[in-house]
Amino acid sequence: MNLHHAVEITLTRPATPGELAYARRTMPLAANHDASQLMAVVHAKTPGRALRRARRRLSKALPIDVITTHYPDSSGYILLNITLPPDADTAVRRAADRAGQAPHIYLQLALHRALAQQAKREADLLDGAVQQLLATTTAAQLLAAVARALTPTPGAPAC
Repeated sequence: MNLHHAVEITLTRPATPGELAYARRTMPLAANHDASQLMAVVHAKTPGRALRRARRRLSKALPIDVITTHYPDSSGYILLNITLPPDADTAVRRAADRAGQAPHIYLQLALHRALAQQAKREADLLDGAVQQLLATTTAAQLLAAVARALTPTPGAPAC
């Protein structure tokens, strides 16, 4: 059982130097270049507990938007810890009640649907772009161009 879990903390705005210094007294943190995203390693029995512990320790010090596990859990999921504004929380709870689901299950399914829709939109855009390219070139030419783009040769002129 892993007792340490890597978590990512995304802030609603970059942390000020004072906020970051205060938060680092609570928990060791690594910040990105503009202090809008942080990383921490949290001691906890489970990834979910690590997220809750990080939120509890840091919520008064930082403008936290979302906390996620850095690595997938044993089921392959990245866990999220979010705090919704009161109006949004009420709306989610009502929608979950209407759907006969727990709020966290309702949000999980909604997120899965949204991610699947986004992946389909991206795939459709790519398919359309490839079809346009194939209208004016051969498959072999397109494949060669993709290969050149993916494997740049040092010192060779850019395509």
